[in-house]
Amino acid sequence: MNALFAIRGNAGRQRWQSLMFGMLRLAAGINIVALVGVCAFLIWNGSPAISWEFLSESPRRMMTEGGILPCIVGTFLLAFGSMLIAFPLGVASAVYLNEYGGRKPWTRYLRLGISNLAGVPSVVFGLFGLAFFVTFLGMGVSLLAGMLTLAVLTLPVIINTTEEALRQVPDAWREASLALGATRSQTIARVVLPAAVPGMLTGAILGLARAAGETAAIMFTAAVFFTPRMPDSVFSSVMALPYHMYVLATAGTEIEKTRPLQYGTALVLLVLVLGMNLVAIIIRDRMQRKR
Repeated sequence: MNALFAIRGNAGRQRWQSLMFGMLRLAAGINIVALVGVCAFLIWNGSPAISWEFLSESPRRMMTEGGILPCIVGTFLLAFGSMLIAFPLGVASAVYLNEYGGRKPWTRYLRLGISNLAGVPSVVFGLFGLAFFVTFLGMGVSLLAGMLTLAVLTLPVIINTTEEALRQVPDAWREASLALGATRSQTIARVVLPAAVPGMLTGAILGLARAAGETAAIMFTAAVFFTPRMPDSVFSSVMALPYHMYVLATAGTEIEKTRPLQYGTALVLLVLVLGMNLVAIIIRDRMQRKR
């Protein structure tokens, strides 16, 4: 009798497991189809606008002609500049929380606050950047204010992913290093951090992708409708692909006439983000193979 119930229980668990795996496959399939559909839509509508002139010149005639070179340069500078600021701060914060903070009550509240910040809408970070960096610190609408705002925006993602990567390093490695006479700081620098580098770079990749595609966070702090020159310092305002696309689609004087340029800008932004992510992934994989 007990064997019969055991057989029925196993059959029920197998059916339930098959159902759950089927739902997971369905969800993954829907996401893949949606991603392919969006990419195909952008390629179909944006590829006619792509040309050497489009990629190498500045906008002309109320942005109905010309290209988007200043937007590409501005997006690149904002994204990588924010990572240069956020990545070392995020890694240092994660090291402190995981290696020194322990399970103290205040560290739990700090982690909760960081997790909540990761879900705050980007427009809130944009308003914070406007109030603090642009107005209070007197930076004005500038590349530096935009990079700092994007750094604050991506910091929670980097901290969370880096701390999770540090947790994956076995405690036995730390104990072995300490037993050999290394100090705690030497153990962290020479054992823990090198082992956690791939996970840390994953956080940087996620932060880089988010920073490159943000509009609300830079429209108050760094991006302008049009500027005829490239940025010559960190206090120069810039054009950026997300904001340029937003302006063409909502605030332009000839929205329908610029429709191909809108899709072309979106396609270039997609390729730029994929390219930056691909470079970061290649670097991460090479470092992981050297371990």
